Amino acid sequence: MVNVRLSELTVLDSNSTLQELHMEWREHIWIDAGRMHGVPCMRGTRVPVYVILDNLAAGETAQTILEQYPTLRPDHIPAAIAYAAELARERVVPIPV
Repeated sequence: MVNVRLSELTVLDSNSTLQELHMEWREHIWIDAGRMHGVPCMRGTRVPVYVILDNLAAGETAQTILEQYPTLRPDHIPAAIAYAAELARERVVPIPV
């Protein structure tokens, strides 16, 4: 069992070693009503957060997702997971525009 806190996620890097990351997902996710109809996307891309989450839920690895969406950065993956965890708490999550 792996304990995951919202502020720190344990992820595998490209060399399959554990590394601790401090994750502030708000730095990585943005909403712009003029792009993607206001759907939360990874900052600097047009890749919606749900695309990352859907792929992870389907069993894709982070490496495969990064290869399929070259505009994504490795830190986008744990940011998407942290964002989903925040939403799962069933409360309004403000995102700076």
